[in-house]
Amino acid sequence: MTAQPEKGANWFVYIIEADNGKLYTGITTDLSRRFEQHRNQSGGARFFHTSPARKLVYHETHPDRSSASKREAAIKKLNRQAKLALIRSR
Repeated sequence: MTAQPEKGANWFVYIIEADNGKLYTGITTDLSRRFEQHRNQSGGARFFHTSPARKLVYHETHPDRSSASKREAAIKKLNRQAKLALIRSR
């Protein structure tokens, strides 16, 4: 597990599209590092073992882990059409 972010560091909720078109939602303090982990399958989610991460399609900033986790949970409850609408809204 990585070190905790510095106080005041931003947390990000993100959505990545896999090569097969499926959407993955997660949180991190470093978007570029996390995306590369998913792409290279070194420390990335098992979700991408069957279809590699293609591109980061959405992200939003949160002030702390708690709010990012709550937002991640809310996004994960959305159906695909609602997630696509969220992505288009940005």
